[in-house]
Amino acid sequence: MKSFNKIFTLLLSGALFVGCNDLDIEPMGSTVTEKQKEEVLKINPEMALASVSGISAQFGAFGSISGGAGSDDQSDIGIPALFLQMDLRGMDMYSVDMGYNWYLGAQRMSDGLPTGDGYTIWRYSYNIIRSSNEVVAINKPNINLENPDENTNTLKFYVAQAAAFRAFAYTYLVQSFQFTYDGNQSAPCVPVINEENMTEATKGVARSTVQQVYDQIIKDLDLAISYMEDNPVTPSTVIKDKPKRFISLGAAYGLRARANLLMCKWAEAAADAQSAIDKSGATPLSIEEAGQPGFNDINAHNWLWGVAIAETDRVVTTQICNFPSHMGSFSYGYASGVGAWKWISKSLYAQIPSRDVRKGWWTNEEGVSANLPDQMNAFIASHEKDAARRERIQVKFAPYQGRLNTTVNASDIPLMRVEEMYLIKAEALGMQNVSEGLAALTDFVKTYRYQRYNFKATTAEAFRDEVWFQRRIELWGEGFSYYDMLRLKKDMNRVGGGWPIACVYNVKADDPLLIYPIPQSVTNTNPLITEGENTLGGGMPTPVEDPTAWSSGDE
Repeated sequence: MKSFNKIFTLLLSGALFVGCNDLDIEPMGSTVTEKQKEEVLKINPEMALASVSGISAQFGAFGSISGGAGSDDQSDIGIPALFLQMDLRGMDMYSVDMGYNWYLGAQRMSDGLPTGDGYTIWRYSYNIIRSSNEVVAINKPNINLENPDENTNTLKFYVAQAAAFRAFAYTYLVQSFQFTYDGNQSAPCVPVINEENMTEATKGVARSTVQQVYDQIIKDLDLAISYMEDNPVTPSTVIKDKPKRFISLGAAYGLRARANLLMCKWAEAAADAQSAIDKSGATPLSIEEAGQPGFNDINAHNWLWGVAIAETDRVVTTQICNFPSHMGSFSYGYASGVGAWKWISKSLYAQIPSRDVRKGWWTNEEGVSANLPDQMNAFIASHEKDAARRERIQVKFAPYQGRLNTTVNASDIPLMRVEEMYLIKAEALGMQNVSEGLAALTDFVKTYRYQRYNFKATTAEAFRDEVWFQRRIELWGEGFSYYDMLRLKKDMNRVGGGWPIACVYNVKADDPLLIYPIPQSVTNTNPLITEGENTLGGGMPTPVEDPTAWSSGDE
């Protein structure tokens, strides 16, 4: 048993801890032999659950890429860091232009150098990929589909989790390091590293094309779905506390719906979105439910998948190094404590109809929201003395357990909500038949958000722009806005948004500044990716004039 425990500890370390290799691809096989791995599985195949749990834990870990518990990088808070980084890099959300905004490099777009914040996305993603590769490599060979034994369903479930986690990570990478799929299929992107090539990849691995990355994403999600269909082993059977930290069959369909949408495979995207809705059993927030702060509980009926946070997690015990601190307007932390609020763009806010319940996800020109009880409106006023700054502050995300100014920022983080599936379905249907897509969109918005909704569209382009607008509102602050902008090939125009003056840009959709270059740490260590391949990214835009911008003296 001591031998088993030692071997298992080594196996598990691949899922829980980061390596020193900047590619994060080195397998644990150099320490534990394949025979030993098989012995672990024969002793207790369900021990693979700990490895899958380790990958899930990475999604909300503090300091996972900057030195662990002793890290002083207060932006290193797991996948929610990517939400903040990429939303602030876009044109729908902004914060203060000072150091208390820990994602200021993204907001200023000064992070587009090989030494910039692209490294954050690279490292988070390849950490997940590395750990997922281990789970697939160890477990998949032991699945015998022709003569299934009692462990088959369990092993299929674990492999499905790892494959879906890996697809999720590659989806981040493919959208960050190259332009969108449509028209760029043969363009160089990021290396595809899986269980088949991870050993030789330690010697260096070349960039794969955009098409090859998407091929891996779809392959992984096809596998995950096939392994979870009709499988009695589900997230709720293997873990009782917050099972939506794992990927259900519905969430796997949701991930494939996202990928098909990115590839403009409309029929497939619509079908997968409908399957995600049906298989998950999730239902959208009602108008009444949406009319109050929330988005902090993984057990909510509209969530398919999320980051589970516990009060004892290091990301919580830091008090200020977590998503509610950076984003939340009612929690103890950077937003309310020093005024590093997160505002919605002035121009986007102005487009939201006054009777759309989501208008109240931000404060109005008086600095209050009709969605909030008096004590919450008073809390904003007491923490932001400048009346002009109280306008358009986000109040979408509730504090943990609804406690104002709580120092226990243990809110769960949404990774997939069923509302997104309704919007994917509508867009995908509309790109095949405008009237069919419009009917789906109208039904969703009128039923769940704005009863008087009555948009008319006669062209696919106009309809798609309307779905984009609905996504910009509905998914605000959840990490989608920048990638949607790239996917739809829209200019990144902050003029009229009320941004700090040094951050007002108007960048054309095909400008390489919108894409991250390969990190310098990778080109320094990977002989098959050189600095000369960094044809994208570099530098930062030049600010443009905007009468709505804050003057430099405001900071």
